[in-house]
Amino acid sequence: MTSRPRLALVGDRSDRVPAHAKFDELVPHFGVEVDWLPSAAVTDAVAGYDGIWVIPGSPYVSQAGALLAIRTARTAGIPYLGTCGGFQHALIEYSRNVLGIRDAEDVQYDADATTPLIVPLACSLVGETAPLHFAADSRLASVYPGRESAVETYHCKYGLNPAYENELRSGRLRISGWDAEKAPRAVELPGHP
Repeated sequence: MTSRPRLALVGDRSDRVPAHAKFDELVPHFGVEVDWLPSAAVTDAVAGYDGIWVIPGSPYVSQAGALLAIRTARTAGIPYLGTCGGFQHALIEYSRNVLGIRDAEDVQYDADATTPLIVPLACSLVGETAPLHFAADSRLASVYPGRESAVETYHCKYGLNPAYENELRSGRLRISGWDAEKAPRAVELPGHP
């Protein structure tokens, strides 16, 4: 008998986060064993999962826990998905640990950050339905064969500070999805499962 793959959902369950209510409905259809790990409960044992999804809902109770899960996925070659806060924290983790921008921060944790990588969006996307455009040869595009974009519902109020976009592009991390204003909304690490 083969065991089902194990997926860690990393984040802090909250009734205030619309996506969290959907997880209970969707998880039975995933075909995997799912464990919900509060951000403060993340340890090195997260490396034992077959996939890691850092879910919406930042700021997290433990930013360090969310970043540990992301770093573990990146360095151990574990498939990773980061949505909303998970996407934003992936940018922080990569900036700090790969690009060497040690003080890269989300202003939700430190309003006076010296390197405010994640900042409030000029226009909040909470509840907005808008196109997500993607690079034709990206993994993201393979989810939408033959299409150049998809319409998605956003729940984000924060995003990448445009002042750091070129620096982010200087590494291997690739911006693979963007909104109508060309602001990054998805990234991929080439060669990562």
